[in-house]
Amino acid sequence: MAESSQCFYCREDLGGKRFVRKEGRPVCVRCHTKFCANSCAECHRPISVETKELSHKGRYWHEECFRCAKCYKPLAKEPFSTKDDRIMCGKCCSREDAPRCHGCYKPILAGTESVEYKGNSWHDECFTCYSCKRPIGSQNFLSKGSDIYCSPCYDDKFAKHCVSCKKPITSGGVNYQDQPWHSHCFVCSSCAKPLAGTSFTNHQEQVFCVDCYKTSVAKKCSGCQNPITGFGKGVNVVNYEGSSWHEYCFNCKRCSLSLSNKRFVAKGKDILCTDCGNK
Repeated sequence: MAESSQCFYCREDLGGKRFVRKEGRPVCVRCHTKFCANSCAECHRPISVETKELSHKGRYWHEECFRCAKCYKPLAKEPFSTKDDRIMCGKCCSREDAPRCHGCYKPILAGTESVEYKGNSWHDECFTCYSCKRPIGSQNFLSKGSDIYCSPCYDDKFAKHCVSCKKPITSGGVNYQDQPWHSHCFVCSSCAKPLAGTSFTNHQEQVFCVDCYKTSVAKKCSGCQNPITGFGKGVNVVNYEGSSWHEYCFNCKRCSLSLSNKRFVAKGKDILCTDCGNK
């Protein structure tokens, strides 16, 4: 570019000097920078012919200004993407597009271990139990409101606790007198036989199987001398002056007439109907 001419703007003799042709007209470097140069999209200063110019989709940059809008990494010789008219390196662009962790609110990058639950996403290490703060990982979990709990913490905090062993009841169980029990904890107070699904009775706030109640607790019928259990035939009981009878055993000692709901006469240890008692 060393031909003899004058600058179109300042009329400076360009003989032996560098110049630029703009629309066929010679322009000195100084005037080109002042009147003709493209403005840098980043710093907004003119881009001189003496510096390297980069362009993309009708916009221009100084080489040193062509950087990632997020991390400022130089991109003149690197792959790049655009987002909302901003130039970004591939990594930052991925971060912009990535879903945000519901725990730490940082982006979850492609290839990162993550958890999705009820429309939200978490880094694997951020998906933690609300109570113990440990990562849930692959173990079972439950939710209460918006909080996530591992199974042990959920059971400890919300499950019913057994009256006997005080540990949480996670499944099944027995409810007796409005109190919860594990099935294996609801046992006879005497022989420790499990009572779930069987007949049992209560005595002085203790539960007994039928056999132990008969042998250890139940009163003996003054008539047949067998235990009065309240099970099976003749569940009704007659009590008189410290003695008890099965209803079907409460009979006249002499004539065997049933005295249930009838007047009777006591003579010593014998119970008699009024007719026999008056003889």
